[in-house]
Amino acid sequence: MQNWLRKHPNVRTIRVAAADLNGVPRGKRIPTRFADKVAVEGTRFPFSVLNLDIWGEDIDDSPLVFDSGDRDGVLLPTERGFMPMPWLEAPSALLPIWMFHEDGRPYAGDPRHALRAVLDRFKARGLTPVCAVEMEFFLIDDSGRKLQVPLSPRSGKRRKGAETLSIRALDQFDEFFTDLYDACEEMDIPADTAISEAGLGQFEINMMHCDDALRAADDAWLFKMLVRGLARRHGFAASFMAKPYADYPGSGLHTHFSVLDTNGDNVFDNGGPEGTDIMRHAVAGCLEAMTGSALIFAPHANSFDRMVPGSHAPTGVSWAYENRTSSIRIPSGNHKARRIEHRVSGGDVNPYLMLAAVLGAAINGIEDAKEPPAPVTGNAYAADLPQIPHTWETAIDAFEKDPAVARIFAPELIQNLVLTKRQEVHYMSELSPAEQVEIYLDTV
Repeated sequence: MQNWLRKHPNVRTIRVAAADLNGVPRGKRIPTRFADKVAVEGTRFPFSVLNLDIWGEDIDDSPLVFDSGDRDGVLLPTERGFMPMPWLEAPSALLPIWMFHEDGRPYAGDPRHALRAVLDRFKARGLTPVCAVEMEFFLIDDSGRKLQVPLSPRSGKRRKGAETLSIRALDQFDEFFTDLYDACEEMDIPADTAISEAGLGQFEINMMHCDDALRAADDAWLFKMLVRGLARRHGFAASFMAKPYADYPGSGLHTHFSVLDTNGDNVFDNGGPEGTDIMRHAVAGCLEAMTGSALIFAPHANSFDRMVPGSHAPTGVSWAYENRTSSIRIPSGNHKARRIEHRVSGGDVNPYLMLAAVLGAAINGIEDAKEPPAPVTGNAYAADLPQIPHTWETAIDAFEKDPAVARIFAPELIQNLVLTKRQEVHYMSELSPAEQVEIYLDTV
């Protein structure tokens, strides 16, 4: 870890950062001369820091604050190590960290540990998930009274429509995307294809598939940090908020996953398009936990503006073969790559909690050998289906009480997230829609 810094003697400061429940990086700026110490011993800050609301405020009545004396946790480096921060002017390094108790036990309220606990359940069965995420975001000019597409550096003009899959739209921001891909190389983030999406100023970049789900979540978390920071360096904003424009589709974060056995074989592959029994069991688990996990997939007030019928975001609990109106899709193609696409999440999610919810639900179904209902055909929006919660409040209640969720997440994390979201519901209700957008634009 220290070798990286020795190879980059121009680095002047480091940041140590962990993801809180909202996925917001929380941590410290440290002079480089103390890097060896933090790399070996870690650092400390209160457990409550991973349980702040979207404004960065303590949670009222949280047991982590006054009841416990606001005790410190121990923050240790993840296996990722130091990496550059290309969006900053001064040469700087980021060291991702995660939280432990004084005695070395993982802190159950840390989102990264939540995902690790799910992966341990796969490992116990000799299974390894392989994941890839599709990340949608908007480039936004937020300098005026209303949000709009930034002026193109090439033409000096603004996009007037979605320009879905438009090469011209990508080329209008060629300098930004060139810098973004260069920065991904520097940070070892496996960014793949970029496309112009269906929203105004909306783009999507896919991550390469990865057989380490913790690393896949790291990549998504770091990518969001990078895109937001780099966009500001180019003179505009980038946002992963679910629905910045009422008249255009919102941003999703779709997850593709398969599962390998100890021989490296895909346990979803039966040689044909149907997939295996294990694949159906995983689908059934995902469907069973979908209502209770809605708070993970739609964690903010703005998230539910995206979750409306006919807006390219699933609203019903369903699965289907090669059908993008369903919440779970089995893509076509080579049977060796048979996989599940989970399509519910917005771009505003915490990637660690999202992958924990998706993979945790899948392993629930595999452990129970559950069978799903029949796959839907045609327009799932028009089908008579159980519905994903369509309000923030109902999603919070479902998450708190759902038995499938209780199998995935530790009680402390469930309690912390529920307290956080109920506090956010209270204070968001006092803000105008424009003020809410301002909060979410740079945070999620």
